[in-house]
Amino acid sequence: MASSTPAVPPAGLASPPGERDSRSTGSAAGRAWPGGLIDDDFDASRLGAARLLLRRLATLSLVELQKLRHDRVELYTRAVQPALWLLVFGVTFNRIHAIPTGSVPYLDYLAPGILAQSALFISIFYGIQIIWDRDAGVLAKLMVTPTPRTALVTGKAFAAGVRALIQVFVVVLLAAVLGVGLTANPLKLLGAAVAVVIGAAFFACLSIVIAGLVLSRDRLMGIGQAIMMPMFFASNALYPVDIMPSWVRVVSYLNPLSYLVDALRGLLIGAHAHLPLDFAVLIGSAGVTILAASALLGRLAR
Repeated sequence: MASSTPAVPPAGLASPPGERDSRSTGSAAGRAWPGGLIDDDFDASRLGAARLLLRRLATLSLVELQKLRHDRVELYTRAVQPALWLLVFGVTFNRIHAIPTGSVPYLDYLAPGILAQSALFISIFYGIQIIWDRDAGVLAKLMVTPTPRTALVTGKAFAAGVRALIQVFVVVLLAAVLGVGLTANPLKLLGAAVAVVIGAAFFACLSIVIAGLVLSRDRLMGIGQAIMMPMFFASNALYPVDIMPSWVRVVSYLNPLSYLVDALRGLLIGAHAHLPLDFAVLIGSAGVTILAASALLGRLAR
């Protein structure tokens, strides 16, 4: 005997127009038959996953920042070197006018470069913390959680960015005391803060990439020292690109630190800058290193 039960369309598809699925809850929205509108449940699941990812990212960042409450001395000691650059190098060269900077006083020209240097110096050895987490067994525990590797790396990277931002704030106060003509525009200050965070995230992920390759604190320290100072001196942090030798000029154009300095100069002291290009390079560099660090995280956790 033929069954009187109506045919049910394949799983995942809604009933044809004019019919109602017996499983329907009465919602008018749904995926059309045989295809068309995106199902509300599918949208909700994607939105929930995005929110969960952001929560995990924020949690990882907060965990990293909590370490500052137990070691605030680190911020003070790391602020000594940029302070000396401003007080000794900046003030001296501002008086002798040895470096041509046009109508911009050299101390004003130097201050954004020292801010970028602070972000570089505080982030370039961030991979050491990953190695410490590995040795303490913390990294292995994080790797077995459902949190994506990109979220783990991004959380640590942007925690480094916020750390750098705190130190940069100290340097900004010192620059203001020295009479550097910094902007008071809140939007430009916010843009400078975003540039610092993205730049520090790039340097931190670069350090994690190196850590994933060398797997040793000592080797990471040596390589970090080897690339830190050349990256700083082969940028526009201390002097204009125009007075560099041609080969150093090429290196400067390939150096993400130069774009961070250019963005900070344009935002903080009103110098001519290429802000769209600067932010595009910083975001692209950070994205590439986040992906590379995520790929090497499993090798580091072995």
